[in-house]
Amino acid sequence: MANPVAAPRWRFREPNVLPGFRLALGFTLIYVSFILLIPLAALVARPWENGLDGFIATLLDERVLKALRLTFSVSFMAAAMNVVMGLVITWALVRYDFPGRGILDAMVDLPFALPTAVAGIALTSIYAPNGWVGGLFSPLGIKIAYTPIGIWIAMVFVGLPFIVRTVQPVLQEFDAEVEEAATMLGARPLQRIRRVILPALWPAVITAFSLAFARAVGEYGSVIFIAGNMPYKTEIAPLLIVTKLEQFDYAGAASVGLAMLILSFTIILLVNIIQLLLSRRGLK
Repeated sequence: MANPVAAPRWRFREPNVLPGFRLALGFTLIYVSFILLIPLAALVARPWENGLDGFIATLLDERVLKALRLTFSVSFMAAAMNVVMGLVITWALVRYDFPGRGILDAMVDLPFALPTAVAGIALTSIYAPNGWVGGLFSPLGIKIAYTPIGIWIAMVFVGLPFIVRTVQPVLQEFDAEVEEAATMLGARPLQRIRRVILPALWPAVITAFSLAFARAVGEYGSVIFIAGNMPYKTEIAPLLIVTKLEQFDYAGAASVGLAMLILSFTIILLVNIIQLLLSRRGLK
């Protein structure tokens, strides 16, 4: 008599008792594939039209290198500034009750709703040498608009809401009695911040930094007006991509885009690793 067919050792199991997992997973994979994976696959495939040598030559071009360096360095500095000032603003909105707090809280979201081109025009008119703020610094020989400083200001403008809105719910849920207990035990203000408050906020802060950094790297509309767009000096990588597209250099534009994708993914991955390490050390 023949032996019965052995049952397969592995079988896909639904990780949840709730029904509809397979259907939800299927819609998720289809949606993510069409919206994210397929466009990224096209981006990865396009630079190789000119071969590996053409791809490397594009990335080693001095104009491309300086545009990438300017974009990522200024984006990093803008995200870092937003973390510091965003924490201060969030602390004021959550911990204190003052007239106009609701209006100030709503104003934080304006960069989300304001078209980036409008924001760029407004920032340029303010920080140009003949603007309200730029005119104050112009006699001192300090130029803000059409310099990397102007690019930094535009990136700070668009990235601030990501910090506030990510950290605000965490700080609202933080029990103020923990701070009071630390004070009663003799902790000084800086000790309360460093040992009590920041450990609870670090995961949210790191996530907010990643979002603000990613937003700054991909920013285009608000930056091109205030940057001046001078090659080798104030030209950002997204503008260089548009320039190459206008010159019908599609492979070159895709090469710069792929480089931005790799660099952004690497930096965000490192930030996530840092967040994971902090969580394992009990700072979550």
